[in-house]
Amino acid sequence: MSGGLRAGLIGLGAMGRNHARVLNLLDGVELVGVLDPAPGGAVPGGVPVVAELEQFIGLGLDYAVVACPTGLHEEVGLRLAEAGICALIEKPLASTLEASQRLVEAFESRGLVGAVGHIERYNPALQSLRSRLEAGELGDMYQVVTRRQGPFPGRIADVGVVMDLATHDIDLTAWVTGAQYTSVSARTSRQSGREHEDMVVVVGELDNGTVVNHLVNWLSPLKERSTVVTGERGCFVADTLTADLTFYANAAIDNEWEALRAFRGVSSGDMVRYAIPKREPLVVECALGDAGQSACGCSGRVTAASSTRSPNSTTWFVLQASTAGRSKRSRPSPPRRGWNDEVFSDDGDRLRQQPSAPRDCVRKDHG
Repeated sequence: MSGGLRAGLIGLGAMGRNHARVLNLLDGVELVGVLDPAPGGAVPGGVPVVAELEQFIGLGLDYAVVACPTGLHEEVGLRLAEAGICALIEKPLASTLEASQRLVEAFESRGLVGAVGHIERYNPALQSLRSRLEAGELGDMYQVVTRRQGPFPGRIADVGVVMDLATHDIDLTAWVTGAQYTSVSARTSRQSGREHEDMVVVVGELDNGTVVNHLVNWLSPLKERSTVVTGERGCFVADTLTADLTFYANAAIDNEWEALRAFRGVSSGDMVRYAIPKREPLVVECALGDAGQSACGCSGRVTAASSTRSPNSTTWFVLQASTAGRSKRSRPSPPRRGWNDEVFSDDGDRLRQQPSAPRDCVRKDHG
């Protein structure tokens, strides 16, 4: 529609085509142009497709959605900031932590809205889960376990599973729990012969004492997207493929039937699947807010204040821990042992090396 915010889109890949569809649906937003160098790109409604960034900037945009390959995010984002154009940049924000910080500074120094597109924050199951955790329905939190696995997507060539998929789990865990990571240990694997890792297992701890575990891979024929939060009163299970949220409660009464006690345990109680409104996450993410600005500014806003331990920098900390093949910490703490019995100081320097397990006992990738 005309008369609203003038939006542009960079990239007509799988995610870009979804953004084009949603931008054409939004009230108060007019999609006025798309940048994609591939010939033959088409967008519903006859929106012009240009091949050069300067042509795109010349369309007179209020904001742009950046959905091009990760390796181009810094170049494109810096030029948009220089031109005074706000941006929603799909995750990961950039291909390195240093590039991410440069983007943060570019938008912040000009007073522009810059955002990272963490779509899982808008999944109905996770939004309901976050509200219930904030209300104290689970009591004390003990553990967060996420599983994100499935077949390899042929369209991904520039990053591995840490940057393409684990970014979701790292961000949603901190967002849902309202806590930050204090430590991470990780292992990666390359089973398919590609340059980047296709599996990662992450173990970590949050600043509220919650233990976290993330299993992410491109090696399974089973597509799975689950988040399980276990706590004092039971556990929540969020399935982000179906947007279902289920609660498994601890039993309020003891089970006196000995055979069932042995089979099910004494704390197995009621199971409730919640009826929650289900709107498409991308539509919610990109919808207009009450202030008349794009809600993209609420999705992991890029500011100097948040960049110190932003979801993107935490992801890079996990990646560094993975490729180094050892445990690393994100804030000062007493020395602790790494995966191979290495002991590190609070700033990550190795203090001493202890005898480690045989190298063939664990598959890992040292980068």
